[in-house]
Amino acid sequence: MAEEQLTIGELAGRTGVATSALRYWEQLGLFPAPTRVAGRRRYPPSAVTLVGEILLLQEVGFALHDIQVLIASRSSAGTDWRDLYRRKLVELDQRIARTQVARTAIEHALACRHEDIHDCPSFVGVVAARLSGASFVDAHPEHCLRVLRSSKKS
Repeated sequence: MAEEQLTIGELAGRTGVATSALRYWEQLGLFPAPTRVAGRRRYPPSAVTLVGEILLLQEVGFALHDIQVLIASRSSAGTDWRDLYRRKLVELDQRIARTQVARTAIEHALACRHEDIHDCPSFVGVVAARLSGASFVDAHPEHCLRVLRSSKKS
């Protein structure tokens, strides 16, 4: 008995992904070109799992290009996918560190004894440092950078 084939509408319905996105992903090569019956796309049931995998990879921060590489690496014996995962982990660690510094900066602003933030020497110093070309992280007062430094050591 032949395996059940899904139309693009059925695949979209089962995955919650718009048909236009599925067509775009197909163009990018994220999944193999479907068979055609009377000119209409037909996908194997395994396409549902593949769409789920793409959604998961997007949610953890992979770009479509990276997802394409990850999917292609399945067919090779190499460990390219591990390298991509390691790079993504470093990127996420950096993003988390920046977010922690931003959170600390906001906490400090809320705890500032000055009624007007513009009267706060720390705030004025950070703004001046940013205007002189320092990054947010580098411009921020020392006490806010402990979080960032501790995350770089690990």
